[in-house]
Amino acid sequence: MSRIAIIGAGASGLTSVKACLEEGLEPTCFEKSNAIGGLWRYREMDNFPDLASVFKSTVINSSKETMAFSDFPPPREFPNYMHNSLLYKYLTMYAENFGVLDHIRFNTSVVSVTEDQSGSGRWRVRVKSETNEEEETHIFDAVMVCIGHHAMPHRPTFEGLDEFQGETIHTHDYKTPGKYEDKKVLVIGIGNSAGDAAVDVSRIASKVYMSTRKEQCGEELENGVLGLQFSSADFSPDGMVTGS
Repeated sequence: MSRIAIIGAGASGLTSVKACLEEGLEPTCFEKSNAIGGLWRYREMDNFPDLASVFKSTVINSSKETMAFSDFPPPREFPNYMHNSLLYKYLTMYAENFGVLDHIRFNTSVVSVTEDQSGSGRWRVRVKSETNEEEETHIFDAVMVCIGHHAMPHRPTFEGLDEFQGETIHTHDYKTPGKYEDKKVLVIGIGNSAGDAAVDVSRIASKVYMSTRKEQCGEELENGVLGLQFSSADFSPDGMVTGS
């Protein structure tokens, strides 16, 4: 029986384990954290800064029928656009239903994957326990990488940003809006995470601005969020932000 290493127990990792079992393979899934779900496992305090996590308020932006696994529809009582906690519950139900959990090693990170030098075509996978830092090496016939692409954020640089005295944060690290009460907030970008963060913060901030270099927003958006158009931005230590 072929042994398959699967890296990550998010949505892709879970389906990969199930597919391997259906084909008579022997999968072992290595998950760095203590839970399945990947991006959809909300973490109040993230002990793994290199893992992705949603905002506390995140709701999926596609319907449950569109994003569901074809062989495991979500419960009828779940709303069409699910809160992240319900999506995580759905993933847990999926894993339990298909016996996936028995094949996951939690709190185990993959240190390296190298070709086995014996010429067998197999792979040498070195893993490390996140609890006691002990390392092990295993030989697998194949490796499936299921770590997603939201783990490492892109952090653009702007002139003067290193001297800016206000707080700067990437949405990768954003959880809740509490500390932005009565503050003026600038959100740079107009993608999904930027829009969600701007609306979330606007509920308690004194004013929220969204800056985009692609589209002109000439009027106020939802919850009083004001759109600006910058091709570049300059930050000054006193909190001023200018754009052109």
